[in-house]
Amino acid sequence: MNAAELTQKLREMRDTLIAVSTGGPRIDQVNQRYRQLYSEVADGLVDIGLENTIPYSDLWQWYGRWSSGDLPSYQSRRVHIGELVDPLLASLASGLAKPQHLPTGWEKVDRTIGKARDDLASSTDEEDFQLVGVLCREALISLAQAVYDSSKHPVADGAHVSSTDFKRMIEAYLATELAGSSSEEMRRHATAAFNLANNLQHKRTATFRLAAICLEATASVVNIIAILSGRRDPS
Repeated sequence: MNAAELTQKLREMRDTLIAVSTGGPRIDQVNQRYRQLYSEVADGLVDIGLENTIPYSDLWQWYGRWSSGDLPSYQSRRVHIGELVDPLLASLASGLAKPQHLPTGWEKVDRTIGKARDDLASSTDEEDFQLVGVLCREALISLAQAVYDSSKHPVADGAHVSSTDFKRMIEAYLATELAGSSSEEMRRHATAAFNLANNLQHKRTATFRLAAICLEATASVVNIIAILSGRRDPS
């Protein structure tokens, strides 16, 4: 299935999800078609390396979600579905598929990133999205712990580095392993990802989009450090 076909089917899914929850057709009338669309779209997304962020494979699942009480208005339901589907449509429109999430071999980093992706896919409210930020922060700290060696990576100010001080550990690592201006640019990138995670875990208005951006920024730093450490070298 090409991007144009996927886009068309995703739009039909979005329109159906919104319609049945805002006074449109009865679920029994359109559920069979929706389930077929979901299966086709899920397979198509896997083929091009995009993560399926729509948790409702059946319209009755969506009914259970919107009737639970936290999406009381038609507008709130439209916004929720938009937050799930629109990022996928944007990725398809840009022609950019997400990179495959290859393991790094750092067990705790891989496990935490995997859990963050699973949690994002099933998240439905602000508290869930905040927890994605917590996991991203933990993944980055575990990453720094995996690569930082106090005997090889001196800290610029000579201060004692705690086991959770991501910024000092990663700065010292990069200053040694990636000399010159590239070290500073990469440090800023890593620090920005860590700040995103910190901000997300405390943001009471956290949304799917913010959590997805935070997770991708974290994964980017993990992959770059994996490359720098030699873990992506051809075998």
